[in-house]
Amino acid sequence: MFKIHVALVAAVVALGMPQLSHATVDAELQSIREEIKQLKQSYETRIEELEKRLHDAETKAAQAEASAASANASATQAQTAVVIASARPASESAFNPAVSAVLQGTYNNFSQNPNTFQIGGFIPPGNEGVGDRGFSLGESELNIAANIDPYFRGNLTVSLSPNNSVELEEAWFQTLGLSNGFTLKGGRFFSGIGYLNEIHQHAWDFVDAPLAYQAFLGTGPRGNYSDDGLQLKWIAPTDLFIELGAEAGNGNNFPGNGDKNGIGTWSLFSHVGGDISDSYAYRAGISYLQAWPSDRQYNDLDSVGNPVTNSFSGNSRLWIGDFVMKWAPNGNPTSTNIKLQGEYIHRIETGTLNFDINSALPVPGTYSSHQGGWYLQGVYQFVPRWRVGLRHDQLEAGTVNIGQVQNGILPASDFPILISHTPKRNTLMLDYSPSEFSRFRLQYARDQSRPDGVDDNELMLQYIFSMGAHGAHKF
Repeated sequence: MFKIHVALVAAVVALGMPQLSHATVDAELQSIREEIKQLKQSYETRIEELEKRLHDAETKAAQAEASAASANASATQAQTAVVIASARPASESAFNPAVSAVLQGTYNNFSQNPNTFQIGGFIPPGNEGVGDRGFSLGESELNIAANIDPYFRGNLTVSLSPNNSVELEEAWFQTLGLSNGFTLKGGRFFSGIGYLNEIHQHAWDFVDAPLAYQAFLGTGPRGNYSDDGLQLKWIAPTDLFIELGAEAGNGNNFPGNGDKNGIGTWSLFSHVGGDISDSYAYRAGISYLQAWPSDRQYNDLDSVGNPVTNSFSGNSRLWIGDFVMKWAPNGNPTSTNIKLQGEYIHRIETGTLNFDINSALPVPGTYSSHQGGWYLQGVYQFVPRWRVGLRHDQLEAGTVNIGQVQNGILPASDFPILISHTPKRNTLMLDYSPSEFSRFRLQYARDQSRPDGVDDNELMLQYIFSMGAHGAHKF
């Protein structure tokens, strides 16, 4: 019986084997077909993505070409607009000029009366003085500057004096488009002669101007020599800084006096400079100024102490040599630096000196003089924001020939201001700058420039505040 059952099972298994084998093959085929289908779908998706990226890239390229074409068109329109705008008045909002203001004030303590100050041995320029005693405002400054168009730049500087008067300090235009290193400036401007003269007073290292500037350029203690005219300047296209300049003006200011048709003064100047090493830099120059004063008046006393007014007419020529040397470790002046600066001025004047022109019988005579003066100063920033400086001024009365005295018509005592004298002054200063926009300065000077030989001890406290946009100052 058992054998019969085994035989039946074997028969059933034998009959089912072909069906099981066929089912296994079908499942394997279905699996392969499914894998092929998924692979095909994956490649199609990848191809679609690549085609989309290609389309996007082609679209962006087309947009870039369109933008470039639009930019070229806009540039052309802008050039056309400039031409059109130059032919019609500009609106008030066409540009925003740079506006700045400088506030200054002092406290002065003088041992001598500042109202009687004069420099002995030299024809006075007419604006002598050392300032007022006690608290007073210094010269505040309002400046407006901007590019006028692609061809010119303009600048306006107004000085507000402590006596509530307003003075036009500078008002000039300057070319922007001249080639080959040339620049033309016209209007009223600080002359390019010397070194200190082009620097505005609030950027000086001492409160007042050197005696040589006061005596020979008539700047006064707080001013710069300026003129109304034209200046042509050329800077060489070389690694070494080379600057050449020429000026022509009306000669309104001392040593001229403006009473002349055409050109009243003219000047030439040249400067060279550069780096000696990573830590040292310099600039040096020579300048020449000529003026033709006519009836240039000044006040004096005669031999008995009566006030008289004299006048000079003739030719005034000045030679100026200047230099400045700066040191900063590896060219970085932030922590410490030293600045050494000096100038020498030599003046030659020839002409006619008229004595007591307001009297019934003025006394004319010849006049000639060869006089000089110089200053040397050093400023040391020993830590950030703190500086100390020392300056020595000296003038040499030189040779002065007065015709009325040489001919025996008048005694030399009738010209006390012109009696030979060697004015000198030593000045020490200490200043602190909380930032580049503010400065406080303490200055002491022993002034020996008065004709009576009396020393003046001068103590000055000064503050300087700058507001608004203000350009960098010269080297």
